[in-house]
Amino acid sequence: MNFLQTLQNGKEGLFKSNTLTPMQKMTLRFVVISLLYYGFAVIEGMIMRIYQVTPISMIPPDQYFGILTAHPLVGIFGSTYSIVFGAFLFLVPYLMKKPLWSIKLANWTCALVAIGTFVFWFSGFISHYAPLYTLYWPLPADFTQFSVWGGTFFITGIALVMVGTVFFVINIFKTIMYTPEGFDKQPGGAVLSSALGLSGLANLFRKKKKPHLVSVPVAAIARGTVDTALNAGIILFTGVLILVYMIAELFGVSLKHSAIDALLYKNWFWWGLDLIADGLVLIFVAGTWYLLTTLITGKKLFMENWARAALFVEMVVSWTVWSHHLMSDQAQPGILKILSGEMVTAFELITQGLAFFIVLITLWSARPLKMTNPFKFLLGGLLGFALAVPAGIMQADLGLNRILHNTQWIVGPHVHVAILVGLTMTLYSAIYYLFPLLTNGAKLYSQKLANFHFWAHLLGGIGMGAFMGMAGLNGMLRRTIYFEGEFNAYMILAGLSGILLLLAFLAFFINIVMSVGLNGVIGIYMPSKLKTKDLVPAE
Repeated sequence: MNFLQTLQNGKEGLFKSNTLTPMQKMTLRFVVISLLYYGFAVIEGMIMRIYQVTPISMIPPDQYFGILTAHPLVGIFGSTYSIVFGAFLFLVPYLMKKPLWSIKLANWTCALVAIGTFVFWFSGFISHYAPLYTLYWPLPADFTQFSVWGGTFFITGIALVMVGTVFFVINIFKTIMYTPEGFDKQPGGAVLSSALGLSGLANLFRKKKKPHLVSVPVAAIARGTVDTALNAGIILFTGVLILVYMIAELFGVSLKHSAIDALLYKNWFWWGLDLIADGLVLIFVAGTWYLLTTLITGKKLFMENWARAALFVEMVVSWTVWSHHLMSDQAQPGILKILSGEMVTAFELITQGLAFFIVLITLWSARPLKMTNPFKFLLGGLLGFALAVPAGIMQADLGLNRILHNTQWIVGPHVHVAILVGLTMTLYSAIYYLFPLLTNGAKLYSQKLANFHFWAHLLGGIGMGAFMGMAGLNGMLRRTIYFEGEFNAYMILAGLSGILLLLAFLAFFINIVMSVGLNGVIGIYMPSKLKTKDLVPAE
């Protein structure tokens, strides 16, 4: 088969989209949307890397800050939410061996996340709406600086994503809790207790251990989904608040910014936003590690009850950790800075470290292991968090925070290494593992491209984080344009690392497209010819 035929039909014509179940097609739709928006985020990231070396004349500064506002949100909502939602909507019924509660609701989730992301990205692109992703009050509603129409559509896009997120939350918990027709009735309270990690916590103090009704990965998904629900509610409320000001302005009524207490707003906003960063990300990632580890090794998870108990304890941590974002805010009460900002944040090193330890011991007990694509990307994800979590703990020190706050250190060694290396490589591991399951055994087009993808992404992600961190330690602020090129050496090296990330993504994207073919990608969006009641993924 020549190149053009492979591009059209996939490797050896093995992939047939008309043989996929509705569940497989639904999940693959999420994957395609996620990859497209990840490509958006990578391109925007490269534009910003170039701009930090030498400002691009065709892109005015207000457009740069518009990109800076949309970039992390496209990466979080458009890319990460899409792949996580798609994978978990597939895995929960797969692991529990029962149908998804609603395939229609899952497809609505995919559509709303995709459309909402495009709406807020495009509104910022054409209007230069750029209050930065933090949306500090009264910045989002400052109509002397930003377009009210741009802001209205931007927040509407975010709201659409949050509605899709609510649909995901409903679908996950309904799937866990409901009893399908023809199945034995399951005890709802016991299932919920197991899903939230309470059964594991209780087993630590029982002489006679009780069996768990859901697997550890399902428990992690359920626990993370609690934070996802809270986050969606808070961001939706915040969006409605901002929309009230914007719509009032459109009707000629100017509301006073002083009606909202800025400090209260910032605490509320960061409590919700931090449920993504320090809550559901760590929990979802830990659950994905547990699943991949057991699948790769074929062994039971080491210290399973401790792993379950940690999921519940992490809920207390993730709900009380937000104040480390406000440690340099002079108005923030000192007690919150110390208890929430320093002490609770330090405890995250224990909960995440426990997950790290459990995974490594389980892998070690199964040696020798073949260095498959899922395994090596899992190791890359573990390395990413091993680097990024301590970097975050360092920031949560009142003394160091004075130096590191608002510098490139924050977005380099902590944020970019955590997201690009820790989270993304973990998700790549899951994609490589699920690929044959979702495509009925389609073969990967090129192992050489997969190897290049691994090394280019790993070195590019760590390199970008390291060089941005070095610039931050030397005083380079984030959200700042340096027209004189004071930090060019670091930014050039960070840009070269970014090129590695871009090449890694292209290698992965080409590999997937060549594996299934363009016809296969298009076929994913066609209605399934199989019966819609056949929603339990085949093992």
